[in-house]
Amino acid sequence: MNRFSLSKCRQGMIAFLAAAGAFAVLSAVAPALAAGMDANAKALAKVDDHWSKAAAAKDADRVASFYAVDAIAYPPNEPMAIGRAAAKKVWASYFADPSFSISWGTVHAGVSKSGNLGFTAGTYEASFKGPDSKLVSEKGKYVTTWKKQKDGTRKATHDIGNSDAK
Repeated sequence: MNRFSLSKCRQGMIAFLAAAGAFAVLSAVAPALAAGMDANAKALAKVDDHWSKAAAAKDADRVASFYAVDAIAYPPNEPMAIGRAAAKKVWASYFADPSFSISWGTVHAGVSKSGNLGFTAGTYEASFKGPDSKLVSEKGKYVTTWKKQKDGTRKATHDIGNSDAK
């Protein structure tokens, strides 16, 4: 195997582990969703709402502050952004487009019994200049996994969304 193959294999493994981790979190908290959101889930949904407001304000520093230092963002049609600094670069590139706007809302949220892990999932609306310079309006969905930090805050560890476009 050459270096490129190892890198590609490692990226595949990271993506697989991220998906497995998201599945584990979702499986662990799914029963809580059936009974409605508990106080911890509501608090996490509120954090997600603050994050959306930071993105709507096009504040790359504030948006990045919601990510864990070692977070992985999965931007559409781009390589994974590994680490808070890389996620910030992705968001800053979006915000550089004056026509870009985004907002999202949590539809589902849950927190593990231990309180250490959680997830938010919901829908988003975005608009931006397309490759042909025409304004594109997009609707989609997202899932974010969260981990409680040593200081008690929750930070996004994995963040992915995709368009509902057919």
